[in-house]
Amino acid sequence: MTDLHDEPVDVEIVASDLVYEGRVWDVRSDTVRYGDGEIVRQYVDHPGAAAVVAIDDDGRVLLIQQYRHPIRHRDWEIPAGLLDVAGESPLESARRELAEEADLEASSWEPLVSIFTTPGGNDEVVHLFLARGLSPLADAHPREDEEADIRIEWVALTDAVAGVLAGRLRNGILAVGVLGAAERLRAETPTGR
Repeated sequence: MTDLHDEPVDVEIVASDLVYEGRVWDVRSDTVRYGDGEIVRQYVDHPGAAAVVAIDDDGRVLLIQQYRHPIRHRDWEIPAGLLDVAGESPLESARRELAEEADLEASSWEPLVSIFTTPGGNDEVVHLFLARGLSPLADAHPREDEEADIRIEWVALTDAVAGVLAGRLRNGILAVGVLGAAERLRAETPTGR
């Protein structure tokens, strides 16, 4: 089935209450009419995010490692950040995040894929971009909190894919990003292999 796609549903929201107002995102409780009745669902009301799969001229992908408190890990990720600047497009946000987290800019940007991260628990959509033609910025971006000790590694894209498939790299955005980039680059090769 080649036309399989997610379908938006327009449900009547009977009530929507702000349960918790946070610094980055909120928690809402919605009562909606669905089917023959009403259901109540709580979820994280998220501003969305943009992420960058940065590939250098040697076919390596930029990975960053930083502390993530909810999972109590320093997980490997790709540069990403919230869509929290008014009027900024997802692409502009991706450019900003690459600069802020890795002190890099790219001359080539392509949309890669957009994903719902946890549709049963939040409304976050992450827009992933493939960035190539990388060059360092003149000045390093100041970092604080979890970003203060970001570790940067350049990893062969095939090794990153292997790490995802072996369960060593479990960040969902990284997984979708490197698998999507590997498929995009495979499709670009003359033999298609």
